Amino acid sequence: MTKPCIICVAITGSVPTKADNPAVPITVEEQIESTQAAFEAGASICHAHVRNDDGTVSSDPEKFARLMEGVKKHCPGMIIQFSTGGRSGAGNERGGMLPLKPDMASLTVGSNNFPTRVYENPPDLIDWLASEMRTYNIKPEIEAFDLSHIHQAAAMNRDGRIPGSLYIQFVLGVNNAMPVDRDVFDYYIKTVERLVPDAEWCAAGIGRYQLTVNEWCIAEGGHARTGLEDNIKLDRQTLAPSNAALVERTVALCEKYERPVATITQAREILGLGKAAA
Repeated sequence: MTKPCIICVAITGSVPTKADNPAVPITVEEQIESTQAAFEAGASICHAHVRNDDGTVSSDPEKFARLMEGVKKHCPGMIIQFSTGGRSGAGNERGGMLPLKPDMASLTVGSNNFPTRVYENPPDLIDWLASEMRTYNIKPEIEAFDLSHIHQAAAMNRDGRIPGSLYIQFVLGVNNAMPVDRDVFDYYIKTVERLVPDAEWCAAGIGRYQLTVNEWCIAEGGHARTGLEDNIKLDRQTLAPSNAALVERTVALCEKYERPVATITQAREILGLGKAAA
């Protein structure tokens, strides 16, 4: 397969702590350093949350701005993708960093259960976030936690709320949400190909399923997401020493399936993004 595989590194998230794995980057400075190493290992997208110095999740646009500045400086051309997820704040606070104009931002177009709570994405918030992304020319990364989210994204694409070709990420392995199931994965791909045939897709496998889902994606022509946000181990016993180590593992899978790893230029072309802003 000659299609390049885009590798996204989710550097920190909002749940893993240094107690879980000392390699998890918390401060902006740690995040920049970790992203640079992952970039040099082959990642072309940085999916980023920011945190307070005590490790709690932050929605502070100033922290996002410092992170963006550092990634642009040390990872030239890397695609910057900010999270607007539910742990990034409440209501419109979740999109407070969008005026910074990252290349991409996550967008979940429906609600679902998480292990101990409901991940709420009410229609008015979804529409507002999508509108902000249109205003600032940000490409949404659709995070599909449920089959209905693919259908909703396709509907929003048809009516113009999400313009252009879609980029859809299947999220598999969150407790109480969609399990890591090969039949489900294959049906997700068929659904995307049927509803939005010009879309690109990838998938995230949570926890011990990360490597499994990475391999499914690479083998089937999709793109891959890795990183300490989703998984803190190389295997069931060994903690991952860094985000870069998880990216290197994904690169090795690309080599196994004879797929080239997308360069920054290729990744931007595949996703319909222009050159990186200065």
